[in-house]
Amino acid sequence: MVRAPFYPLLFAPVYKEYLWGGQRIAARYGRAGAPPVCAESWEISAHPDGPSFVTNGACAGEALAALAARHGPAIVGSRALEPHRFPLLFKIIDARDNLSVQVHPGDDNAGLVGGEAKSELWYVLDRTSDAVLYAGLKPGTTAASFRAAMSDGTAPDRLFRLAVQPGEALFIPGGLVHSIGTGCFFYEIQQASNSTYRLYDWGRFDASGQPRPLHIQQAFQVIDPSLPEPRMLRPPPAPQDGANHWTPVYAGRHFRVQRLDLRRPARVTMDGASFHALFAVAGRTAVSADGVLVPLDPGTSCLVPAGAEVFELELAGREATILVTTLV
Repeated sequence: MVRAPFYPLLFAPVYKEYLWGGQRIAARYGRAGAPPVCAESWEISAHPDGPSFVTNGACAGEALAALAARHGPAIVGSRALEPHRFPLLFKIIDARDNLSVQVHPGDDNAGLVGGEAKSELWYVLDRTSDAVLYAGLKPGTTAASFRAAMSDGTAPDRLFRLAVQPGEALFIPGGLVHSIGTGCFFYEIQQASNSTYRLYDWGRFDASGQPRPLHIQQAFQVIDPSLPEPRMLRPPPAPQDGANHWTPVYAGRHFRVQRLDLRRPARVTMDGASFHALFAVAGRTAVSADGVLVPLDPGTSCLVPAGAEVFELELAGREATILVTTLV
C-alpha cells in the first residue's frame, strides 16, 4: 500500500460565484484565479460540491476525499467518527451583499429532510464599519409570525442583530436561523455539508431575472426554537511578552478552534487523534513536517495529516497569527 502523506498539504481553492460575493478574496490574498465576483473560496474540502486537490509534494493532483478514503485515520485521526471520510469543510467568505436568511439541518433532524447536518463557526477577518450578523429568532417569534414576516419583507427584523469586530467569532448550530450581513469577511469552519434552506432572500433576482428558490418546507422542519440567543465569542488578546500563546476560540461537538499568536519558532507534537488545519490570519510563517517546508502567507490554508508525529512553525517576521482547527 502506498505510504500515507505526513507532510503539510496545500490545496487548490474552489471558488463559488454567488451573487452576493465581492472582490476581497482576490484583492486581499493575491488570488489571481478568483472570479470577478467571488463569494466563497473552499479552502479544504472533501465534499463533492467542491472537492480539494493537493497542489504540492508527492500527492499533488490527488483529491483529499481519496486520500482520506485510502489512508483513513492517518489523514483524519482516530477521533473521527467516520475514519475514512474527511469530516470538516473550510472556507473564506466575502459578503458584498446580504446572504439569504437561511437555516441548516442539525445532527438530529438532517435525516427528516434528506440533508446533511451542518453546524459552523464564523471567524471575523474583516468587516465594513456597519456590518452586522443576523442570528437567532427573537422571543415571541412563532412559525406563523415568521411566515408573515417573510411575506411582508420584515423577516430580518425577527432576528437578533450582532455587530462584529475582527478576531471575534460566532457559532451557528444546525437549526439556528441566520444571515451574514453586507460587509462581512470571514473564515468559516463547518461540518462537511452543503445543505442550506432559504427562508427569505431580500427580494433579489438572479442573473436570469428570477427569484432564487426558497426551501420553506424543509426549513421549518429543521428550525430549532429551543436554541439560546447567540452571542459573539471574543477571545482575549495575547499578552505582549514575546512568547507564543494558544487562545481558545471555540470548542464543541465537532471541532475545536484555537488562535496561535506566534512570536518565536514552535514545535507541535501530534498524537494521531486529529489532523491540524492551519489558516494564516496575519504575518508570514512556514510550516514543516516529514521533511517538507511550506510557506504560510496570509490567507493560506494548510492541512497537517493526523499521522504526522510533529510539525514545526517558523517566523518570517516578528509575529504571526494562525487559526488551528482539530477534532474534539
